[in-house]
Amino acid sequence: MRKQLSMMANLLCLGCLLSAFIWYTFEESLEFHRPLPQRSASKPSELCKGCKEAIDKVKKLYNQTWKKQEENYHRFRLQLNINCNGSNNGIITQENTPVGSKIVCDKDRTVIPVTPVLFKAFIKENPFSKKRWDTCSVVGSGGILTNSGCGKIIDSADFVFRCNLPPLENEFKNDVGIKTNLVTANPTIFINKYGSLTGRRRPFADSLHQYGNSLLLFPCFSFGFSRGVCQRAVYAIEDMKIPIQPIFLNPLYLERLVKFWKSQGLKEYRPSTGLYITSLALELCETVHLYGFWPFSNHPDRLFPLTNHYYDNVPYNARVHSMPNEFYHWVQLHNKGVLKLHLGDCKSGQV
Repeated sequence: MRKQLSMMANLLCLGCLLSAFIWYTFEESLEFHRPLPQRSASKPSELCKGCKEAIDKVKKLYNQTWKKQEENYHRFRLQLNINCNGSNNGIITQENTPVGSKIVCDKDRTVIPVTPVLFKAFIKENPFSKKRWDTCSVVGSGGILTNSGCGKIIDSADFVFRCNLPPLENEFKNDVGIKTNLVTANPTIFINKYGSLTGRRRPFADSLHQYGNSLLLFPCFSFGFSRGVCQRAVYAIEDMKIPIQPIFLNPLYLERLVKFWKSQGLKEYRPSTGLYITSLALELCETVHLYGFWPFSNHPDRLFPLTNHYYDNVPYNARVHSMPNEFYHWVQLHNKGVLKLHLGDCKSGQV
């Protein structure tokens, strides 16, 4: 009997150690590490299907010598402001969404009543009202940023937008910078990476420290199921006293934005994070610089392979987003002098 109890105790201890090891391994796996870069030219057989033709088309369209065209810029900015008005209506606030009102999700049309609990999570006033910046960097997460050396020039802007909680520290800092004034967080990140925030929230909270006291923009009201996980994210930020400021994207703004871009010839199911952030930046900033926007899996110069993101190779959902079509619109706006699209390495001056 004593021998059996001893064996059970040993098994129990072994189980505890195994559980601890699994959890430690899981937490370690949450860290991002840059995929190994490949800078040599690709053979024709290694290029993605249709990429050579598409890249050649972009290089013919893309104007290397860029100059801001004030008339084109102000015309496009006015169109955005009239049709979308992101500078005033892009964010849900306690001023524009009072207790007792209803939020209609822009995709599945779920109606969400604004309760006192939900209302408390809204920022009191619009952080963009009557504010403008001279220069803004909008930083995508494309693999084109790998070894680009663009970190310092990105950080030199007055306001820096970033997409979907990207890693900035350690080996990434030189290429993407670290300054952040606004960073977005898609609810699917909370679901897929942080287990819907139903368990331990420390890894999520720790990941936010690199963004300092920036604005954290949630597009939480496109689908009804997103509300719960977004509220848990807000609770985690409050409970752990993270200095970041959560704000919610207004679904009415997204609806208007989709209609506007359809009128510009962009017909897709859902705008990407880069699309709505760049649109917002064009209303708020005098000069907008885009970095990390490149939808192809080969570099524009020597055609060597690129990972989808500078920190991983997870593909985007092509059934939902149309990245090449969005990108061609950025090229057109670049050529018109409305914004500056950076496709080269900053360290070599090819920006």
